[in-house]
Amino acid sequence: MTCYRRLLQQIRTGGRYPSDEEAERVLDAVLALLGSQLTGDERCDLAAALPERARAVFAAQIPLPRPVTAPAFVEALAHTLGTSLTAARWDASSVLAALATLTDRLLAHLPRGYALLFGRADLAAVA
Repeated sequence: MTCYRRLLQQIRTGGRYPSDEEAERVLDAVLALLGSQLTGDERCDLAAALPERARAVFAAQIPLPRPVTAPAFVEALAHTLGTSLTAARWDASSVLAALATLTDRLLAHLPRGYALLFGRADLAAVA
């Protein structure tokens, strides 16, 4: 099984998608949006870790000058997929949780609030 197939199966299983095609649709949408959020070494590290097909989707995006908030990311994903905010949160979490090996490094470079989308608690101290 290829790396891409393993990633797709992990997303399909974790997200409980009925088909590989649906898991792939969600993966592509999340990676496209994530590609517009990350810059610098983190972007390069994630691109290098992704299977070739997923890397192409991610790398084709032009990064925004400043990442959007997690709620805005979910809203954009809901719009892209034509789903509700609840479904988009599930979709984002299904894909981002599958990328867990890079989570800590990615979270350090995204605005507060993304941890929940990665299936993790946001334990940042409240001042």
